[in-house]
Amino acid sequence: MYYTYVLHSIKDGQLYTGYTPNLKSRIKSHQDGYVTATKSRRPLILIYYESFIVESDAKRRELFLKGGNGKKELEKILKDYFKNNLWHK
Repeated sequence: MYYTYVLHSIKDGQLYTGYTPNLKSRIKSHQDGYVTATKSRRPLILIYYESFIVESDAKRRELFLKGGNGKKELEKILKDYFKNNLWHK
């Protein structure tokens, strides 16, 4: 399986989107500061993920979610998460 995932930075409130064949290991790498793109943005919370059988599908979804329409879709899907500021609780 391949996973497209979204992390939320508690530090700066920004989202990070990526894909990986090993979600658990990749999230740990982010949280432990081994990923350059998110090292200075910790702590991070996994707020969303999708699974795919084919790697190219996961990569395509990652690219979509990073774009304008994808960000709007995430805002709709995670409306209650952002509305309730769950990362502060």
